[in-house]
Amino acid sequence: MNFINQLARAERLHDSLLCVGLDPEPGKFPGAWKGDAARIYDFCARIVDATKDLVVAFKPQIAYFAAQRAEDQLERLMAHIKRVAPDVPVILDAKRGDIGSTAEQYAREAYERYQADAVTLSPFMGFDSIEPYLRHPDKGAILLCRTSNPGGNDWQMQRLADLPGQPRLYEHLAALAQSAWNRNGQLGLVVGATYPAEIARVRELAPTLPLLIPGVGAQGGDAVATVQAGLVRDAAGAITGPIVVNSSRAILYASNGDDFAEAARRVALATRATLNAAR
Repeated sequence: MNFINQLARAERLHDSLLCVGLDPEPGKFPGAWKGDAARIYDFCARIVDATKDLVVAFKPQIAYFAAQRAEDQLERLMAHIKRVAPDVPVILDAKRGDIGSTAEQYAREAYERYQADAVTLSPFMGFDSIEPYLRHPDKGAILLCRTSNPGGNDWQMQRLADLPGQPRLYEHLAALAQSAWNRNGQLGLVVGATYPAEIARVRELAPTLPLLIPGVGAQGGDAVATVQAGLVRDAAGAITGPIVVNSSRAILYASNGDDFAEAARRVALATRATLNAAR
């Protein structure tokens, strides 16, 4: 089953648009685990166990593991998710962006070493930085398009004077991802929840692609506006393309006590309900 079908199945089984981001910071761990990087796997596995029936995806951020020399714990965590939540796809948030043989190695890292179902990529270097990932036809590749950070304006909102209509850079990327670049139907786009108007524009240009939408929760993105902008229906009432709405810190650190997993579940339940109500 390919990544797009995995998403559709998880959404149906769990009645969810919610993705839980796994960004472990040992300094925020509860109780005796606080500051102990050796507990990264234990912490994340508890979060997974508490929320696995509520989500459409999990999204571990590789930097939070690599910075703590915890890549082996990430491998264990990926295996744990596959074992306890086989219906939930895993998006490795790596934002890789390189060409040629280097991109081939990054693809192997994501898909073979870590067994990710999809990976986030930076498309700044063009299609040849994306193509090696498309050689894995059952996997997803999710391209940064309109990101939630203010500095995204530096590039993404600039107009391309050489193209008809002078589209903004993020608009041109969305159109390419929907058409010429999407050779095997594997591509998705990252669009930040802090910019609902741009979510709507990306959905207009890329009506069928999955949209990974970070920024709900601690970053201040509005869940209702996010869903209404990204979840569009055709004339027959069918949803044209899926959305995957990520929340990380608000769920992971809902409590700094021994009840952290139970608290994470409560916040995940509430977030899922808010997203579903906005449908």
